[in-house]
Amino acid sequence: MGKQRSMLVVIVGLAIAAVFTIVQLPTQLGLDLRGGSQLTLQVLTTEEITQISERELEAVQRVIENRVNGLGVSEAIVQTSGQDQLLIQLPGVSDPGQAQRVLGGTAQLEFRSQKPGTEGELRAISDIISQQEIQQATILAAGSENITEEQLAELEQITSALQTSRETLLELFDDTELKGDKLTDALASPRGTGGQSWEVSIYFNNEGGSLFTDMTRNIAGTGRVLGIFLDSRLISAPTVDVQYASTGIPGNSATISGSFNAEAARDLEIQLRGGALPVPVEVVENRTVGATLGRDSIQRSLYAGMAGLVLVLIFMAIYYRLPGILADIALVVYALLTWAAYNILGVTMTLPGIAGFILSIGMAVDANVLIFERTREELRAGKTLYRSVESGFYRAFSSILDSNITTIIACGALFWFGAGLVKGFALTLAVGVAVSLFTAFTCTRNLLFFIISFPQFRKVGYFAPSLDTDLPSNSQPS
Repeated sequence: MGKQRSMLVVIVGLAIAAVFTIVQLPTQLGLDLRGGSQLTLQVLTTEEITQISERELEAVQRVIENRVNGLGVSEAIVQTSGQDQLLIQLPGVSDPGQAQRVLGGTAQLEFRSQKPGTEGELRAISDIISQQEIQQATILAAGSENITEEQLAELEQITSALQTSRETLLELFDDTELKGDKLTDALASPRGTGGQSWEVSIYFNNEGGSLFTDMTRNIAGTGRVLGIFLDSRLISAPTVDVQYASTGIPGNSATISGSFNAEAARDLEIQLRGGALPVPVEVVENRTVGATLGRDSIQRSLYAGMAGLVLVLIFMAIYYRLPGILADIALVVYALLTWAAYNILGVTMTLPGIAGFILSIGMAVDANVLIFERTREELRAGKTLYRSVESGFYRAFSSILDSNITTIIACGALFWFGAGLVKGFALTLAVGVAVSLFTAFTCTRNLLFFIISFPQFRKVGYFAPSLDTDLPSNSQPS
């Protein structure tokens, strides 16, 4: 009995922690529930790039993410779809035409040399841009549902000012002929043997290598920087050592080093490759979901979920008596733990996701049904209550485990090969099934063993109405 009490204390603690998590980490709602715009971009091939591989798709995705950030959209989602498509969800964006104009172009990578006498101005504008980016990120971090009208107006002003500051920064650099089409590759790698410092190697074609040599010769040792711009946004500003003042950096390659860690170096590599790719993108789908439709969907989904949960609770209490009531308690704990798990994992809830959650409730009940039916079979065979409950869990375990594993395998296939809303359904269902295994064999089991330790609850009628007689005294666990 002491073991059951300890486990029940742990379960109550988990339930309280789940409630705290749900309150502190609001549930992320998908586009179909919040309203906004969704675009599907097709990455097109060219004569130079005849096939879109995962490497090219990753680079284009990063370029699109930068452009989405420039829109100032809270909780936007950019993810791959299939082998050559990107799915972009923009909550709260009611003008998909604007998003299409911003996201639909080919990436523009430029190498520019800083103008003489602009060192102080460059530092000042860079500081202003950093502050504006922090202000923008702070407002967006609150989530689209928590942004007030005043904050929304402030966000628009900050986004507009940020765009102006970036344009001003761009004017501090001379335009050159060295563009992304002359960059052949970029590669991040560790510097030295410790792996603490990283660098990014860049490679040009012959024409690009010649232009790069001339540019680096002009700014080497002057204190001015080489500006690398992606879609008119400064992504790196390396200096050139004075040793290259007479010759420039020769050859068709160079190395950008500095205070890079692995993540920063990899990030710069992806951005450079994305700007070097001459692959266009085409908007193949552009749809808008109204906020009113989203609210109606949420209400109906909540009503459906609550109705289904209440009906299940009533059925379990009536048909399975005392075990059914305990299963209802476990089901409430299950719902709290699953909801908290969604918020911790950052699961974006969509209508299919809510369907997966409701379906997982049915899966959780199914485990209890198997256990209780096994327990009744043992009672009809003449075993004591404690042995019947113990055998019920033991004999039902393999069946429950097999059914849940096959469901998780199916969820894995849906998540791996599916896209968009299908992935949301698969993820929510898989998380729910995993939590249901935990609650069935910890919460329900310990509640049952704890309750039968009291003599007043050891009537067979509480577990199997057809055998409504008192159990012998040796039914109490030893």
